[in-house]
Amino acid sequence: MTSSNKSHLKFFISPESTIRDTFSQFKAVGINCLVVVQKSKFLGTITDGDIRKALLDNGNMRTSIDKIYQKNAFSVNEKNLNDQEIKQAFLKNHFSLIPIVNSKKNIVNIITWFDFFGKKAVIKKLKAPMVIMAGGKGTRMAPFTNILPKPLIPINNQTVIERIIGSFQKHGKNDIYISINFKGAILKAYFQELNPSYNISFIEESKPLGTAGALSKLNKKFKTPFFLTNCDVLFDVNYKDILDHHKKNKSLITLVASAKEITIPYGSLQISEDGYLSKFQEKPVLDYLINSGLYVIDPSVLAHIPNNKYFDITDLISVLLKENHNIGVYPIDDDQWVDVGQWEEYKKAVSKIK
Repeated sequence: MTSSNKSHLKFFISPESTIRDTFSQFKAVGINCLVVVQKSKFLGTITDGDIRKALLDNGNMRTSIDKIYQKNAFSVNEKNLNDQEIKQAFLKNHFSLIPIVNSKKNIVNIITWFDFFGKKAVIKKLKAPMVIMAGGKGTRMAPFTNILPKPLIPINNQTVIERIIGSFQKHGKNDIYISINFKGAILKAYFQELNPSYNISFIEESKPLGTAGALSKLNKKFKTPFFLTNCDVLFDVNYKDILDHHKKNKSLITLVASAKEITIPYGSLQISEDGYLSKFQEKPVLDYLINSGLYVIDPSVLAHIPNNKYFDITDLISVLLKENHNIGVYPIDDDQWVDVGQWEEYKKAVSKIK
């Protein structure tokens, strides 16, 4: 179990690597931790949590990890290998991997969680309901939505809403609430025929209520934070980590935000105060955190939503910001979500998702 082999090289990353490089390598190796090395010498580790903190501290996808990674990370000397102690370290600290080093701090092996607990993905369980806002007309997806409600648009062999729920249900059998208006009877009939193993409740809108208005019908329904998502976005995220982040920061709402780079296809000019060119930048890259349409919401905020009135989630956030409440942000990589409510993105999803 602890024998050395060169397969550990895939977990190496250099301190000169960028946040973008690190996100890509997380995805390639299938875990959220990498070992920072220089000429095989162990320098530390970097996790997705380290990257999220950097992005919230005004970092961007081109930021080097040199000042981000954990320089005092845990490691084990090869002379002190003990399977039982390593196993306990995994269980106590929830490590994804443990570096094995020699007396010169050179990496000789990497022991991963999977080495001890099998190849099955480590999925943290949570207990939280999810509300899916599915009452819109989906005009961007016509002509499909002239016939079907947007949540029932298929992505290969499964509907969008089933994929949303399936991803969430990996973390436990959690209750699902779906707001419906446009073609709502079709959506209800679909789930009646599907007869899923999880509990579904429908929030019926007699008129369009926006992206948050229907939540007024759930006021005093929940005692703990819940997830809210649009019905046309798919995520590959750890919901438990998002919920823990929300609770740790004592936020009333946490927005899941995608780190996105936008390249301006023209040269950018900066003009001095006296009207002359002071700087020219060819095709500048702008960095933003984009609202993805997934939120964690504390049930206390539902009292701010007016009854039976059109009210968007942006309206709710604006009210809370004016009252100086904490609104949290949980950054993710742009590859961890897709908006299938747009034709171009929908076609990409169909080609990528099996």
